[in-house]
Amino acid sequence: MVEIVPSILSADFARLAGEIASVERGGASILHLDVMDGHFVPNITIGPPVVASIRKATRLRLDCHLMIERPERYAQAFIDAGANSVSVQYEACRHLDATLTMIKQAGALAGVVLNPATPIAVLEDVLEVADYVLLMSVNPGWGGQKLIPYVLEKVRKLARMRRERKLAFPIEIDGGIHRENLAEAVRAGCEWIVTGSAIFHGSDAEAATREMREIAAHAAALEC
Repeated sequence: MVEIVPSILSADFARLAGEIASVERGGASILHLDVMDGHFVPNITIGPPVVASIRKATRLRLDCHLMIERPERYAQAFIDAGANSVSVQYEACRHLDATLTMIKQAGALAGVVLNPATPIAVLEDVLEVADYVLLMSVNPGWGGQKLIPYVLEKVRKLARMRRERKLAFPIEIDGGIHRENLAEAVRAGCEWIVTGSAIFHGSDAEAATREMREIAAHAAALEC
């Protein structure tokens, strides 16, 4: 099943609970939380206390993407705050197998993230460990960027690798996804579609979420 995963990076933080309620009414079941530390990426966003507050405000699954250095030091804190899934950047994680295993043992789904220029081949030895893979389709750090087209070919390569190994992990994509290119991302092999501006920068986040879910479901049905 394809999931539309709204990213609060583009939401209005002054009325965040209302924004979250809107996408929940629109049918979203996962919420994406971008965690940035000002080191691995230039931006700074949220920490565990904000995640804990969001956890109190919604029943949606919370998907935390750690764009931080030394993610192994902080993953547990985000799980304790209420994260249901935690993904770490391949480029920032020195001991990837150990970190993914720790996240899983703590009770969350463990994901690995690749930046646009990082090749799929680096995942060869951890695909059986990871619960999901997130491919960044923009250079991480800021919302509102345009999708980098070659990342869709990376999605296709990863989907082929998944089929060949008879694995079933979801492929997640994040960056520059909107109504016009959503179907292409689904056809390439993505099941979790992170989108921020396309949801929260319009006049009705609930309607936008519902519309994008319909587009994704139609594209997925055509692939069956």
